[in-house]
Amino acid sequence: MSRSASDAAPALTQRPAQRPFIGIVLLLLSLFCLTTLDASGKWVMGTGVPLLILVWFRYIVHLLLVLAFVLPTKGLGILRSKTPGLQCVRAVAMLCATLTFFTTLWYLPQAEATAIIFISPLIMLAVAPWILKEPMRQSRWIAAGFGFVGILLVIRPSAGLPVAGVVTGLLTACLFATQHLTTRLVAQDNPFTTMLWSAGLGSLALACTLPFSLPSAWSTLANMEPWVWVVMLSTGFTGGVGHLLQIQAYRFAPASMLAPFIYLQMTVAATMGWLIWSHFPDATTWLGIAIICASGVINSLIEWQRSKSTAA
Repeated sequence: MSRSASDAAPALTQRPAQRPFIGIVLLLLSLFCLTTLDASGKWVMGTGVPLLILVWFRYIVHLLLVLAFVLPTKGLGILRSKTPGLQCVRAVAMLCATLTFFTTLWYLPQAEATAIIFISPLIMLAVAPWILKEPMRQSRWIAAGFGFVGILLVIRPSAGLPVAGVVTGLLTACLFATQHLTTRLVAQDNPFTTMLWSAGLGSLALACTLPFSLPSAWSTLANMEPWVWVVMLSTGFTGGVGHLLQIQAYRFAPASMLAPFIYLQMTVAATMGWLIWSHFPDATTWLGIAIICASGVINSLIEWQRSKSTAA
């Protein structure tokens, strides 16, 4: 999912929109990259690659890609953070969310898994008054309520979704909300600093698990076909490129303008699930997805109008 769609926004939305069309195109490209990452990870786990090994490769390739892109232009000073404690909290939330979301993808079809975690922006808006000290907005609570109704339609008992996948999906949504909230709290840091801290700390933590996870996975890795290696390594590439494209998107267009387009990712996820696994959500699930998208888009438009009125 567009798990960092709001991550780059706090530090960049102060810049006036100069080329909104380019910003929208870059955001759509980033959504395609991140959805491809999800599909690739789900497919690789289906070949027998353990979760921790997959996520470690995803993180290390992501880290190397961002370092190669950022260090030549920003220098080592980009690694300095004004809020190291909060950066660590954000990195832990992001790593846990990555692990739980790939677990969700293991149990659930991609469209349903993506739909469940899209409740996270609404969770963030609902708790923002207490954590970020933002004004209490009735529209946010209404949007969160409708989004919850949409989630109930997606995970209804008659849908036949495994309980473990639903639980990890809801846990992922809470972790993503935590990630987005801490992103707002570390907004005084450069977005590239935040990316490097999250990727670096996540890579380090996963490297510590290798002595325990690698021995049992060694035979699987040694006998993997070359194209399986390519797909697994591509998860780091699509993840890194997706996040970099999002940062560039917020340089060209404000977050309020880009927010409604984020929900197109659910359509992309459903399309990939249909093309790769021949799974297509039923009518009731699509109704739930539509309610989730509508609540998010309408709330984004309300926030946009509110920000314009405040500026005026």
